[in-house]
Amino acid sequence: MTIVKHGPASNAASKQKEAGAVVLALDAMGGDFAPEEVVLGAAAAAGPSLAVLLVGRKTEIEKALAGAKGAGRDFVEIIDAPDIIGFDEEPVKAVRQKANSSLVAACRLVAEGRAAAAVSAGNTGAMLAAALLQLGRIRGLKRPGLCTVLPTPGKPTVFIDVGASSEARPLHLLEFANMASIFAADVLGIANPSVGLVSIGEESVKGNELVLEAHRLMASQPQLNFYGNIEGRDIIRNVVDVVVTDGFTGNVCLKLMESTSSLIIEEVKKAAAASLTAKIGGALLKRRLGDFRKSIDAKEIGGAYLLGVRGLVIVCHGNSDRRAIASALGYAARAAQQDLVGNLGERVASL
Repeated sequence: MTIVKHGPASNAASKQKEAGAVVLALDAMGGDFAPEEVVLGAAAAAGPSLAVLLVGRKTEIEKALAGAKGAGRDFVEIIDAPDIIGFDEEPVKAVRQKANSSLVAACRLVAEGRAAAAVSAGNTGAMLAAALLQLGRIRGLKRPGLCTVLPTPGKPTVFIDVGASSEARPLHLLEFANMASIFAADVLGIANPSVGLVSIGEESVKGNELVLEAHRLMASQPQLNFYGNIEGRDIIRNVVDVVVTDGFTGNVCLKLMESTSSLIIEEVKKAAAASLTAKIGGALLKRRLGDFRKSIDAKEIGGAYLLGVRGLVIVCHGNSDRRAIASALGYAARAAQQDLVGNLGERVASL
């Protein structure tokens, strides 16, 4: 792993860190549209208060960076990491064999204290493995969970787990609830966030063995503002601030919701262009439709936080474009400024 000084951005991250700016490590080679869209997203997000370490193949990153506009490119550095972990590779094996991959190197920068967070749109399983191997779990936690923010109308909803643990135990769901509650309070500023457990009915006697026991555990915790069971239809209706489920169910729900929101946006566009009358109506509603699109667009959030490891790690969608990457970096910077990982460690220890 080699630092490559980039013109006027030479040593920019080091200087900004000394000045109190947040420094983030971004896997420039991870994602369907890497490195171009990833690099341009970094350039859009970077500035005097946010420096980005672009980790990956130097030549390819420099080529992509040449197309960046604005001053953001002056606040990035390139960390040369020649290897790439593909989406089709076995995560743990790839992480162990490719220590100089962009994904692993980004996590290592966090472990070494050179970056406040690692961000990647690459292989999710590999990112989880790299985070655990490079950073380790927070003491007292059994299982990390992927936590995302749903851009639901009205106010955001925190959703955990969305893919880290396909098989979970009741204690894991309790841990997820505690971590997501701390995240909602510290990063989103939600006071005393309410917590709902996904089940097939609102009644406490509904659900499989996992849900029944998790319900009992959550209801017994005085520090949790436990609402009780919620159904799938309640996830996006702001019934609760924090939604908890296992990674298998959460991943299916998340992808269904994202697909549905994309479909709605596309169908509204088609309807607004279907006729002259529709175009006039669309023009009159353009601002409100724009606000609606923004309120349900997953790219406004950008990624999911891996809560439970001793470092800040954000996993983005594989199809992330520059806007999604810029959003993920912005949220990562906010979490770093709030010392999310430190607060999680302290609160978990107290529990």
